[in-house]
Amino acid sequence: MTPAHDLEPAARAAASATEPADARPSAAPRGLGWLYVVGGAIGFIAAFALAVEKIEKLSNPDYVPSCSLNPIVSCGSVMDSAQAALFGFPNPLIGVAAFPVVITAGVAALAGFRAPRWFWLGMQAGTTLALVFIHWLIVQSLYEIGALCPYCMVVWAVTIPLFWYTTLHNLREGHFGGGRAAGVALSRFHSVIVVVWYLVIVTLILLRFWSFWTGA
Repeated sequence: MTPAHDLEPAARAAASATEPADARPSAAPRGLGWLYVVGGAIGFIAAFALAVEKIEKLSNPDYVPSCSLNPIVSCGSVMDSAQAALFGFPNPLIGVAAFPVVITAGVAALAGFRAPRWFWLGMQAGTTLALVFIHWLIVQSLYEIGALCPYCMVVWAVTIPLFWYTTLHNLREGHFGGGRAAGVALSRFHSVIVVVWYLVIVTLILLRFWSFWTGA
């Protein structure tokens, strides 16, 4: 007779096989894992560099940040604005804290971690908040501050695909309670949408500072 404890693994395997697919975590695409690792690392480096520049400027008011290249491309002008410390502390500290989480999620995905639905909804919430924040900063940089911060623009550039591909993954996996068909359809044009998104931002920058670029 087969011991009862030998039947337990088989019973669990059978239960897992009959469990609805929606209830079982699925592995993230390796591409998304690499995006989290590479994008998170680039974002962290940019945020950390900007935080260092901010510390230098706080310790020496006459310090000219290395990313201040001209009257328009000027980290210093952005750092001195009220928008640069929206929550009472320098904005780069948010990136310094948040991007390591993205990197960790990417490493876990590449290691084969099958994250539960709540994990992916958490990533969605985080990337969505980041997306809203950077677009607010884009508007402020263009139309209120009147200057661009190169390190900030790097963070903008990585945040957009982090949000977009997290959203596509959640749609395809049904983590929103539906939307699989929309996720599959949008995936066919995933790169086109990102490129158009970038082009819109670049166009806004060119138009806003057209007189400076052309010397008019």
